[in-house]
Parts: sequence; structure tokens; C-alpha cells
Amino acid sequence: MAFDGIVTKAVCSELSNLSGARIDKIFEPNKNTINLGMYLNGQNFLLNICIDSSNCRIHLTTHPHTNPQVAPNFCMVLRKNLIGLHLKNIFSLDLERLIILDFEGFDDVDDVISRRLIVELMGKHSNIILLDEQQIIIDSLRHIKQNNDEFREVLPHTKYIFPETSKRNFLEVSSFDAFYSTLCEASDNQNEIYVPTLISSCFNGISKSFIEALMQNLNTSFSLQDISSTEVRSILQNLYEVISKTISLIGSTSLTFKNFTNTSTGKNDYYLAISANDKTIYPLNFFIDDFYYEKESSEHFKVERDNLLKYILAVLQKYNKRLKNIQEKLAECKNMDKYRIYGELITANLYQFDVNSNLSEITVFNYYDNANITIPLDKRFSLNTNAKHYFKKYNKLKNALEIVGAQKLETENELDYLQSIVYELENSSSINDVYEIFDEVSESSVFQALQSDKKLANSFSAKKLKKSKLTKNKNVSFNFIKYTIDGYTVLVGRNNKENDYLTLKYAHKFDIWFHVKDFHGSHTILSLPNSDEYNKVSESTLAKVAKVAVLHSKAKNSSNVPVDFCQVRYVKKPSGSKPGMVIYTDYKTIYV
Repeated sequence: MAFDGIVTKAVCSELSNLSGARIDKIFEPNKNTINLGMYLNGQNFLLNICIDSSNCRIHLTTHPHTNPQVAPNFCMVLRKNLIGLHLKNIFSLDLERLIILDFEGFDDVDDVISRRLIVELMGKHSNIILLDEQQIIIDSLRHIKQNNDEFREVLPHTKYIFPETSKRNFLEVSSFDAFYSTLCEASDNQNEIYVPTLISSCFNGISKSFIEALMQNLNTSFSLQDISSTEVRSILQNLYEVISKTISLIGSTSLTFKNFTNTSTGKNDYYLAISANDKTIYPLNFFIDDFYYEKESSEHFKVERDNLLKYILAVLQKYNKRLKNIQEKLAECKNMDKYRIYGELITANLYQFDVNSNLSEITVFNYYDNANITIPLDKRFSLNTNAKHYFKKYNKLKNALEIVGAQKLETENELDYLQSIVYELENSSSINDVYEIFDEVSESSVFQALQSDKKLANSFSAKKLKKSKLTKNKNVSFNFIKYTIDGYTVLVGRNNKENDYLTLKYAHKFDIWFHVKDFHGSHTILSLPNSDEYNKVSESTLAKVAKVAVLHSKAKNSSNVPVDFCQVRYVKKPSGSKPGMVIYTDYKTIYV
């Protein structure tokens, strides 16, 4: 959904109902957002102003925001100047994405004071600027120092200058001929025939996606060469109708957001359209609020998940490299008996050679395989010393074999655990899932570097959502995934820590535990009402639950997958093992 000049005009028309509201709270949740808390006629409102380059907008909001413990400087300036004042007026200029909020009130000595807040929604050049009575900048969310003639200077104590544009003001288009000739002239100059692009580039405040949606409804061609003057006239007429509604949108509304398929992205999108009168208060504001909340939540989830996944994959790569080095060392240890034999044969044949001679090799009879053998020597040392070196190397490799063998087993376990974390992240569906996985890995010794990475740790901890504590109380609502199959409740863990709690603490000993064989996946529990029910569960029910276990595993796209199942009493967790790692006995296998 494009937050263009038309949408801006419609939103401001709705917000004009807030005239007279008192400013009682101001927050700055992040570097791009300001929230103004307002009180009017016994109701509290929260005005959200965001100047993020890809999501710049202004609207009322009901969604919670996490605020820093220490307010930033610009937030303190706004609090000093605006708290206690009343919103006198809010409006936008023509179809510019520039919103003006005028405030008025009294100072400490009851003199009338006024302040103006300018919200410029201009992509990467967006800004929020506070002015005094003389239109002098008190402060701004972003300071801009003029370093060429292209941009204005936005600094405290300087005169505010409105931004300029080379586009035409659509509200000044007086006739169809003027509109059509502008498009034709732009088409010749820009060598462009795509009508939505032409209109968006010629007239200020009209987005390309809005024109695309409008032309889809009119079922017209998008090419200026193929479109008739009558169809262009219909486009202009529809533009006039929508814009006239945005200007007079006070009290009730006759505009709404409708679905359309964006031809640029091929995805579902929304555009502003005329609808029947709706007495709902601020419908456009709250629709925009929900739309951008879902969009930013999805973007935030992907960014946080990818950041953590990137770190996990880096650790995984390090352990893969370690395993490769261990395997090379083990391959070397396989030849350790050769060095022992070299030492024995040199020692057994010392009488045949001059012990002080510097030889590069000797050939002796190998009584182990009844054949001659050539033994390489270091010319710098005597035969006796060379024999000691071979015995020393043999003992070193012999000791290393035991140590490296244990290291290999430990590294393989760590790799298996890391791959389970990667599986969890790839299958996470919400930001809270990512935070819980972060909690898990931050407690593991595998991620010691993560514990010392304050920047990464703080980025998660500061934003972490509150979650319910895990307790043995069965009446508490948990975060497990729940299914109902043939009248039974089936629970699925979403991460390793939940898997451990679900299997080892929450489930009854007579419940049935499922897990895909030889694949990473979630623990799945078939809850039974009592121990006698175990023998009554049908094979079809077991197969259905097994399919759920496969669905929540790395084998979900495979066929004929083996799934092990047993009673929970036979599932144990080895001491010191990683989260989610268990061993089980007395199990059966079903293929689904």
C-alpha cells in the first residue's frame, strides 16, 4: 500500500476530528518514530508518526510500542515544548506528503504560546521538525546540513523552508486537455508510455500503484499508445472523485481500502477507493495501523531470524572445520604402528651400522612381514636418536587417538545440536519463536562468543516479548502446538527447550511419545486420559499422530518416513546432554 499524497490527505481529514485534544504523553520508540499521546472528550488516542524510508506514515495506533528507558534528546525537546498544549489544527498541503500540526496553549505566566510540528514524508528525506511562532526550527528528528544546492538546511535556530518539487500540483489541473497534454509531453520527454508511471512522475502525491489499481478497475490498457481519450477521461474523473472525498472527509467516511493485484510485484496490495458511508470512527487510520503493524512485524521477524541464523551458521561452519581437522588427525593416527615398527627395527639393527654415521635411510629385514623395508632417517641425528623420535611419535599418536576420538564424538554431538537449531530457526513463524531460540543458544557453551557479543545480545534482550513461565501446573496455558486427532490431544514442541519440558515434565508417563527416526524434528506427545488407554489406541490414530511428527520435522517433504514411538516412561535424558537430546527404549516404528 502506497502512502501517497491522496492517502495522506484522507488520513489528515480523519485526524481533523482530534482538534482540541490535549497532548499529555510523548514517546520516541526508535530513531524513526514519534508517538503523541492525546486526550479528548474522555478518550485517549495515540498518534504514530514514522519517518522510516520504506514505511513513512502518520496515523492513530492501538498497537504497543517498546520505549527506551532513557528518552532521546528530540523526545525531551518535544515534551518540553508540546506537553500541555492543545492540537489546534492538522492538515496537509495540497497533495503533498507534508502534514502540519498546529498546537496552542499557555506558558507558566499564562501567555499564549503556539508551536508547529512539520511531518515531511519524503522517503529517505523524511523528517519531523518542531517550529516556534516565527517559523524558526527549534529542533528536528534528523539534522540536515546543506552541502550543495540540492537539499535544504534543517538545523536548530534556522528559518524553516518548505521543500520544493518539480512535479505539477494535480489540484491545479483545470481541464482534461491540460491533463492529457501533460501526459503526452512527459511521454515524449521521458520516452515512457506506461500510463501509471507517467501520471506518478508528472503529478505530485499520486502513486503508481494507485493508478494501476484504478486502471485495473476500469479495465483499460496501461500503454498510452493503446488507450483512448475516453478512457483517459474516465481515469481523470475517478481521480477527481476520490480526491474530492479526501478533502471533505470529516465526520463520517466514504472511503475505504480495497484489494488489488499489484502488477509491479505480483502480490496482493491495497488502494484507496470510494465506498458507502461508514459511521466507524477513524477507519482509514486503524486500517493503516493494522497493515503496517503486520508488515513491520513480518519484516522484523525476518531480520531477527536471519541475523541469528547467520550467527548459528558461522558457528556451524567452525565446527565442521574442527571435525575435518579431527578426521585428518585420526587418519594420521591409523599409521602410528608404522612408527613403532620403525623404532623397533632401528633398535634391533643398530649392530649393523655405525651408530655415529649420518644416514638418510636404512634398509633392514622386517620380521613382521618377512620382507626388507626402507626406513627414512633424519641425517642430523644418530640412529639411536632417530629410533627415539619414532617411539616418541608413536606414543604421541597413541595418546592422541584416545583424546581425538573423544573430541570427534563431542564435535559430532555439537554439530547435531547446531543443525537442530538451524531447523528450528528455518521453521520458526513468529518473532517470539526467534527470541526463545535465542534464549536457548545463549545458555549453551557452544555459543560462548554469543554471550560476549553485547551488541547482538542486547538487540534481542531489549525487544524480547514476555512469555509464560513453564510450570508443572497443567491448567496453565502453554505455547505448545496443539492438535485434536480422533478425540485425543496431540502436543508438539516448537524448540529444543520446549521439547525437553513437554516430554520430561509436562507429559504423563503413560502418554505416547513420537519422533521421526534419524531426522531433526519436534517431540510429539499423544496425551492419554489414563494408563489403560494405551492399549486402546488404534493403528490409524497412531499413523495420524506420526504424520504430525513428520510434518514438524526435517523429513516433512519425504515419503515413507520411519517414526519411532513409545511411552514417555521409556524416554530419558542423558546427564549433560544438549537441550532436546534424549534416548529411548522399548519403542516401535511406524512408516508414514
